[in-house]
Amino acid sequence: MNFSVVLPAFISFEELTLILLISVLIFGPKKIPEVARGLGEGLRAMKKATDDIKREIMTPVDEINPMKDIEETIQKTQEEIKDSITDIPDPQKEIEETLDDMVGPIKRK
Repeated sequence: MNFSVVLPAFISFEELTLILLISVLIFGPKKIPEVARGLGEGLRAMKKATDDIKREIMTPVDEINPMKDIEETIQKTQEEIKDSITDIPDPQKEIEETLDDMVGPIKRK
């Protein structure tokens, strides 16, 4: 029988066996599931706290978006240019009105 056990690279099988033997002697066989459960809950709580810290750190970074500011500035400038262009009078129309004013009295006679 060949049992493949995946262990961390820094702990050998003999060291793990020794740790388990000492934990059985200290806590007793009935307490080991409770200790393991407590360790699991502690690791879960630590992982959750780490994720919360990462989220708090990354959230302000996501809100700061220089490209968004640049896009808003460009859009605002384009709107201002469009507004200023519509305010410019049409030169052709002005010339026609001036000619009509000048030629108008001549045509009536």
